[in-house]
Amino acid sequence: MAPRNNKIKLLYVTNQICGSGGLERVLSIKASYLAEKLNYEVHIVTLNQGKKPLFYDFSKQLIYHDIKAKGSKLNYFLSYKSGVKQIVNLVKPDIISVCDDGLKGLYLPFFINKPCPMIYERHVSKNIEIKTDKVSWPQKVKLKVIYSLMNFGAKKYNKFIVLTKGNLNEWPLKNLQVISNPLSFYPPEFSTLQNKKVIAVGKHCRQKGFDRLLHSWELVIKEFPDWQLEIYGKIDKSERLSELARKLKINKNVTFFPPEKNIGEKYKSASIYIMSSRYEGFGMVLTEAMAYGVPCISFDCPYGPSDIISDGIDGYLVSNDDIGALSEKTIELIRNSSLRQIMGSNARNNVMRFLPDIIVPQWDTLFKELID
Repeated sequence: MAPRNNKIKLLYVTNQICGSGGLERVLSIKASYLAEKLNYEVHIVTLNQGKKPLFYDFSKQLIYHDIKAKGSKLNYFLSYKSGVKQIVNLVKPDIISVCDDGLKGLYLPFFINKPCPMIYERHVSKNIEIKTDKVSWPQKVKLKVIYSLMNFGAKKYNKFIVLTKGNLNEWPLKNLQVISNPLSFYPPEFSTLQNKKVIAVGKHCRQKGFDRLLHSWELVIKEFPDWQLEIYGKIDKSERLSELARKLKINKNVTFFPPEKNIGEKYKSASIYIMSSRYEGFGMVLTEAMAYGVPCISFDCPYGPSDIISDGIDGYLVSNDDIGALSEKTIELIRNSSLRQIMGSNARNNVMRFLPDIIVPQWDTLFKELID
């Protein structure tokens, strides 16, 4: 069925878009591009967002809907289900794209009787369900049940989009397709790579592995005590990262900052970017740093870094959890300024493959194929 008035109505269903995370950043880029450059009528459904201000810049052409859900788990679910159905009936979308990494998102086609082609966008690895480094037998059983439920819901979608080739291994589905995240920016200016500064970006949580980064940094500053590490992201005192820095006696060489809206200036002032995540959905921070010509070092975690970094060319990949290797590569780049310059230049060139003008048209093609 062809879209009415030759303008495709696209409905994004997500939780909230007011935060400073990668999902919010990606949605701001894609939704704005589709509305402003490709003439889509784009609606975004949020949950309990209210009038919270948006962290990122979204196009003024976007149309917003917010669902209020509260009370017991049953009332919460019924309010959510009813709210989505009401908005779908109001908007009458040509296509629905769901950006919700929870079970309710995976089962949305069942809740609303799939009124049109539906796409699911997976922004994180299944490893998000693993909460500890060592998984006990009961936890393994629980994970198996959760993964089975996830796989069952995922099959109902017309297309299930993952961000990296590695993510294809997590889902036993026939409706899979890879579309990478678009680059947030590609500035005309870039880092001189001369400042004695290393940067990392992400909220304080187990996933981001900043505890591993601090242990690695302890080894680095034994050789280079005049270098500084700056970590930007939502601070969670329960993670005790400041306490760990003091325990390792590196607190004078580490500074924790809250989320920074103008993060580009921070990349521009850095000479190395380090990603210490235990797992990722993609790793947008890598592409952002590379756009500023900053070489990146990352654990080769599941999944994302190996799709972005060309090891030894524009940065380094080290075995996941090899803290010694992470510090060794950091020391190598600190010691060798000419190598930083070569890798930084390669990074800036190689990351152009993620420009919105290349990535978002892939979504346009997919939407039109499913509608036709």
